Amino acid sequence: MKNAVGREIPEYIEGYGEVVPFQGAFANPRVKKKIGVKETAVDPSEVKVLNSIDEALDKVNIKDGMTLSFHHHLRNGDYVLNMVLERAAERGIKDLTIAASSIFPTHAPLVEHIKNGVVTKVVASYISGPVARAISSGLLKHPAVLQTHGGRGRAIESGDLHIDIAFVAAPTADTYGNINGLYGKSACGALGYAVADCEYADNVIAITDNLVPYPTCPIEISQIYIDYIVKVDSIGNPEGIVSGTTQITKDPVGLRIAKMAAGVMKASGLVKSEMSFQTGAGGISLAVAQELKEIMEKEDIQGSFASGGITGYIVDMFREGLFRYLFDVQCFDLKAVESYSETHKHQRMSASMYGNPHNKGAVVNNLDIVILGATEIDTDFNVNVATGSDGMIMGGSGGHSDTAAGAKLTIIVSNLMKARLPVIKDKVTTITTPGESIDVLVTERGIAINPKRTDLIEKLKETNLPIMTIEELKAISEKLTGKPREIETTDEVVAVVEYRDGTVIDVIKKIKG
Repeated sequence: MKNAVGREIPEYIEGYGEVVPFQGAFANPRVKKKIGVKETAVDPSEVKVLNSIDEALDKVNIKDGMTLSFHHHLRNGDYVLNMVLERAAERGIKDLTIAASSIFPTHAPLVEHIKNGVVTKVVASYISGPVARAISSGLLKHPAVLQTHGGRGRAIESGDLHIDIAFVAAPTADTYGNINGLYGKSACGALGYAVADCEYADNVIAITDNLVPYPTCPIEISQIYIDYIVKVDSIGNPEGIVSGTTQITKDPVGLRIAKMAAGVMKASGLVKSEMSFQTGAGGISLAVAQELKEIMEKEDIQGSFASGGITGYIVDMFREGLFRYLFDVQCFDLKAVESYSETHKHQRMSASMYGNPHNKGAVVNNLDIVILGATEIDTDFNVNVATGSDGMIMGGSGGHSDTAAGAKLTIIVSNLMKARLPVIKDKVTTITTPGESIDVLVTERGIAINPKRTDLIEKLKETNLPIMTIEELKAISEKLTGKPREIETTDEVVAVVEYRDGTVIDVIKKIKG
């Protein structure tokens, strides 16, 4: 069957189940009630602190076929997922589903667990490194499921993703299970991606390397959700958890793209008092933020909030009074961690509050402008951030689809060519974000506006910006690079790409050869 973006989708996928095809960014055909939560009675004399991960696994009665969840605030410095799976494998546990908010190169040991049948399914919002390559090559027994950040929160709360045991990496935990990400040698800042896991999992185990007396302060995730606490030597490598600084690009091409993107924002009329804004941590995205900063300072504009994974550059804008508040689902660098710890105006949001389309209003719905990247974009403005030009998994939506759907103005910034390949294609390899939620593409050679945004087209006519059709931009790039060869795939589905509402927007198939 064909879905709303014209992709041929099977009605049933072995290892995934019945498929509900994507029906449009705002169709929302799968709205459900939130599920009930398994409760536990704790005796006043009970001790929650355990001596080891093995003791915790005994307490929660780990067994074959369970779903274990992890979060990615420690990013490429995380030790927790690997530690837990090592102990599970030692017990001979098989057929686990790993529901991690994201998977990084540091999780390479997961590949052996996939080969050995310890892990047979992976559900995540982003997958990179050796695990991504293993899944792309067909090593995983069941197709992986790629969700959005908001979609993951929705899936947990609705029961679509049932978690048997959630393991939460806690930079600080007290002896009764109150946790935060602010202090300790593994401090990472906001713990927004772990909230749904803690609230809805049958069992929750906090793994910490900074166990403190009761009570800790502040409490980010409460004791009422935590079954047990395990103290270990280290939950992560600080060098992989946060970077010292996040750099604005110095590349003249990137700076040109940023300046043109700022011109689009200004012409849209959205750069005004009480505006809201989100951008990523990439060099071009931060250069756009720098351009916006200059406009806001010059015109004495104060915005309402900036959101997302917060970087030091956005913190600087906040501290200078350009935004009144920050909504943070995870801190990207040390300056963001510091800011989060020193003021309540820099506040945590859960992944569900951030982007779940099936709650009573996500933060993304109040975004004016979002700046996003793309691996590929096609002439219908569909965007791919899940697979590379070779068809291999190299990422995932994260908050891409969530913010694109919510923002009044969604701008894709990208070089017209990457690795001598054109970014614009007739059809992207994998659709991550539907074109109906993308408004503008800004490249160094010109700007393309989605034809549905006739209002923007009229406004930008009055500027000196190089406006052209996306087909014209595509022709320019192909004249320089040639038309890329089509990727050949088998019929084997290695991953299912879910839109934020849980419908299937695309599938990823195994590459031939």
